[in-house]
Amino acid sequence: MSGFGIYIHWPYCARICPYCDFNVYRARGQDHAPLIDAICADITEHGRRFGRRAAESVFFGGGTPSLLSGAEIARILDAARRAFELTPDCEITLECNPEDATRFAEHAAAGINRFSIGAQAFDDDALQQLGRAHDAERARAAVDAAAATGQRVSLDLIYAREGQSLERWRTELSEALTLPIEHLSLYQLTIEPGTAFARRATRGTLITPGNDEAAAFYEATQAICDAAGFPAYEISNHARGREARARHNLIYWRGGDWIGIGPGAHGRITHEGQGIATEGQARAADYIDAVAEHGVGWLEEAALTGEERADEALLMGLRIDEGVARADIEALRGAPLNDRAIAWLAEQGLLEADGGRLKLTRAGRVLANSIVAELVR
Repeated sequence: MSGFGIYIHWPYCARICPYCDFNVYRARGQDHAPLIDAICADITEHGRRFGRRAAESVFFGGGTPSLLSGAEIARILDAARRAFELTPDCEITLECNPEDATRFAEHAAAGINRFSIGAQAFDDDALQQLGRAHDAERARAAVDAAAATGQRVSLDLIYAREGQSLERWRTELSEALTLPIEHLSLYQLTIEPGTAFARRATRGTLITPGNDEAAAFYEATQAICDAAGFPAYEISNHARGREARARHNLIYWRGGDWIGIGPGAHGRITHEGQGIATEGQARAADYIDAVAEHGVGWLEEAALTGEERADEALLMGLRIDEGVARADIEALRGAPLNDRAIAWLAEQGLLEADGGRLKLTRAGRVLANSIVAELVR
């Protein structure tokens, strides 16, 4: 259990993608200043309440935080530096849409040192299906623009899409791996409740690959990335070497602490020995009002039990290649994990129990949630 980071949620998007279930709203020319004021005040109050901790990462997520100007990002980072100590090698990530590439240089000048570009596909028909505003050429140009700043570049892609063949995915992924990137986040399309895609799936007008076909996509993804020197260090994430791994996400996966700032943002913080879960007000206006009234934008905060913390740590930690220390999980739970389940899962080739650590095999990674349920039963 290690690490501390700052997550900042910018909730606005130029358009809402039909697969997205995040806390996002359509940007309609809003004045950014009131929300940025609230975000800065929220950061300040978190620092006052929880102490001036050393943050090894700041992550601007969303939504589309690349809609922010360099000056707006710099103001938020100044607030973070006043409230917390940003380590000399602090990773500062900005989630970006390709159509915002003209701002990348000013983003880098403001302090962004890692660009996470939501290309999602390199197929123009697929990009239209996914509701994206860019085409494949613009996505490639955005990667080049980010790389030209001299900062680190990560790329997001979605596979197992409607109508996508395995051969076309191999071509897309192979092309992506030739670009000037050091990290890939590769997600199988999932149909989330409440999204436009979910409504289409219910009507039968959206049909995605079945389980066996999706497994073939996953296996092909692993093989192609391995051959290109981008092995998976997490179920959906691949990096060209250890230094290229996403430091902020590793805080989540390793059970570290982070504060969640902005509308709908979630946080996990340990204070005076107690784990605390926080959730921000979802709507920007409610969040701004909450910060004005209480100093923080929380909808709620809740004390986490040892069992809750253990189950979260197990679920997240098994996603990464290093796995989790069994003793740490059992100490949090105050109870042992299921020995019979561990032995059975190992016999099935889904789990490794080695040197006191539990690790999923490649076959086990696609069943992570079910495996965790067996371990804590």
